[in-house]
Amino acid sequence: MDVRDILTESLRSALGDLGVDPLPTGITIERPANPEHGDWSTNVALTSAKAAGRNPRELGMALAGVLEASPPMHVTAVEVAGPGFVNFRLANSWLHDVLVDVVSAGSDGWATHTVGTGLSVMVEFVSANPTGPLHAGHGRGACYGDSLARLYQRCGHEVTREFYINDRGAQMQLFADSLAAVAGGTDIPEGGYHGHYIREWAAEMPEGADPLEWGYERALADQRRVLESLDIHFDSWFSERSMIDSGAVEEAMSDLRSQDAVYEDDGAIWLRSSDHGDDKDRVLVKSDTEFTYLLPDVAYHRDKFQRADRLVNVWGADHHGYVARMHSAMQALGHDPSELQVAITQMVSLQRGGEEVRLSKRTGEMVELAEVVDEVGTDAARFTYLLLSVDSQQTFDLDLVASQVNENPVFYVQYAHARIDSIVRRAAEAGMERTPLDEVDLSLLGHQRELALLRALHELPDTVLRACRERAPHQVTTWVRELAASFHGFYHDCRVMGDGIDEGLSQARLWLVEGVRIGLVVALDLLGVTAPEEMWREEDGVG
Repeated sequence: MDVRDILTESLRSALGDLGVDPLPTGITIERPANPEHGDWSTNVALTSAKAAGRNPRELGMALAGVLEASPPMHVTAVEVAGPGFVNFRLANSWLHDVLVDVVSAGSDGWATHTVGTGLSVMVEFVSANPTGPLHAGHGRGACYGDSLARLYQRCGHEVTREFYINDRGAQMQLFADSLAAVAGGTDIPEGGYHGHYIREWAAEMPEGADPLEWGYERALADQRRVLESLDIHFDSWFSERSMIDSGAVEEAMSDLRSQDAVYEDDGAIWLRSSDHGDDKDRVLVKSDTEFTYLLPDVAYHRDKFQRADRLVNVWGADHHGYVARMHSAMQALGHDPSELQVAITQMVSLQRGGEEVRLSKRTGEMVELAEVVDEVGTDAARFTYLLLSVDSQQTFDLDLVASQVNENPVFYVQYAHARIDSIVRRAAEAGMERTPLDEVDLSLLGHQRELALLRALHELPDTVLRACRERAPHQVTTWVRELAASFHGFYHDCRVMGDGIDEGLSQARLWLVEGVRIGLVVALDLLGVTAPEEMWREEDGVG
């Protein structure tokens, strides 16, 4: 049983003994921000004081008295602080139980949750126009969307990853006309595409091929290739054009009309979006009968809600103003707006040698995502894109990210896992096998470095659940960086085996190292990053 469950049940029983009626439906148990205040703390005396008819601090003192008379498992002291906070000090045994739980669950079971059982989630991300390669900025939304999907899966949701192909509109014809012009040796039309890739692709295009269809497939193939190089695989690629052809747009308009959510004015059809929180009404069909971008998007989201319970969109910074109108449209169609969640990704600034990189080394134009992946590698690219919250601007230092030094965050974390594998190999070479865990004296783990690792492992399930609920994969990145730092400190201060190290302590530390390995594997997998067995540092050449 988790230590918080033990404390919660003990508090509930003590409140009953003190005649508190009704008992609180929920009791909050938290880690104090200041470690000097103990291992765990609760505000239940403050929240229950009214029901008890007592002063909060008085109730806290009474609770402490009951609990000290019959201490819960692991509890060594109960203290009251401030206006009535009840603080617990625990024996190290609770952390030793954490290690047993981690090892017993393994990497497949530790830090999993069932909160999403029976709830399907569709994560739509990247969704670029099929008119060229993905650029470096797309990488942030791509890595974020895939990591978020992994978090939802870890929390029990049924997840679909979807790429919405924006293959309708004038930009597609301009793309095709640009390919045809270059292939035919004529001038690219006004407003057309001039990227170096246009010339490369035009040279590849077979004679007699339809530039629109061939270019469409060529662009999608290029985008799919770079995404797969980042270990990002979509369950579906949804074509906007196919939705138009199916009549889904007309069906969406019909539904809006039936809900009296649209009206006509000046020859145009407007969505009553201001009725649902938007700052003004929005045009769905222009006076020339052409759709705006909004109407097909409404139809698309209507379709998605037929396939999933919750929708999560990952959009670029230029879509910020689009959120309110989409929420308004979905509410008009009868959907709970809270079931449509939108993450807006901010810009990424590439740097090399302290200078901003705006242009591709290969083409002198935009920096393609493929170039970033080729230069720094999949793991480094994914980890770096996930270092910060996506709603903050990011600087991506290409030189640092490609380096094998401790200052490189992904190297520092992966190096912790490589060190663990090194310890395991050395133990095997020395003929040392791990004793079954239930035969090992874990009470020998009392060094502050060891206890810090165990506390971190206990925090991972909370971190995963919070990162999922807040759609914040960077919280996992922060956690795993802190775990790696703690492990490197342990590696420096706590020898696992060798002369002068007791056999019992070696066994306990070998199991602690296994627990840390499990934590690293879980977190890195959520980030889409591998856990390598060997690495080398540039500054000393030591693996």
